[in-house]
Amino acid sequence: MSQASATTQKKAGFDWTILVIPVSLVISILLFIFVFGDHSHFVPPTFETAKPGDVFGLIHKGGFIVPLLMTFLLTVFTFSIERGLTISKARGNGSLETFLQKIKTLLHSNDINGAIAECNRQKGSVANVVVEGLYKYLEMDKNTEFTLEQKVQHIQQEIEEATSLELPSLEQNLPILATLASVSTLVALLGTVLGMIRAFQAMAVAGTPDPGKLSEGISEALINTAIGIGTSALSIIMYNVFTTMIDKLTYGIDEIGYSIAQTFATTRK
Repeated sequence: MSQASATTQKKAGFDWTILVIPVSLVISILLFIFVFGDHSHFVPPTFETAKPGDVFGLIHKGGFIVPLLMTFLLTVFTFSIERGLTISKARGNGSLETFLQKIKTLLHSNDINGAIAECNRQKGSVANVVVEGLYKYLEMDKNTEFTLEQKVQHIQQEIEEATSLELPSLEQNLPILATLASVSTLVALLGTVLGMIRAFQAMAVAGTPDPGKLSEGISEALINTAIGIGTSALSIIMYNVFTTMIDKLTYGIDEIGYSIAQTFATTRK
């Protein structure tokens, strides 16, 4: 069985990522109620006002929107770590640049078996694609039915098919990060609007506005805004980082795939 086929079978198991958001929501609610909402963060005896300088109490005053934003933040953290590990693993055991250079050197020396052995040592998505192309290289080298042009086309097609199997696994969960970048801002805006409504209601009370109610509304607005913007910014940064890393891997695959096909075309004339 080829490496790419084995990798595809591994991906067919249970997708644990569907549990990330529900679990993050449960954790966020528990933190909001039992940690941020603990009485130690508020002024007795009413426990309605956060102690001066107490960050946890201040966050709790952000209202029920806070657990949603915390869920988004935990989700972004989780998928960022998961994508970072996955893409790093896709690069293989050593330097990707060094690996690609070794493969090129071995190709120029017509040492295809040595190149395959190097792929087995490197491992990772790039090596999986390269080794598929090398196996097809050996197969076409023994083929006596196809023309040289057809053989080159078969090698290129094999590399493209192997690439199409590997890339989806690298891009998995990135749409979630991109979505949270927008949704976090919108939910934060909702929390901000609700907080400001509460603040204006306090100001609309006949006579002198209640300073406590006024500050509570403003705090809810600002806390939600801060958490939402921070989550959105982190999502955008991590999405761009990972897409850049994937683009580099894709470029490496395209470069070495072209080298394999061209080496075959020039040495088998």
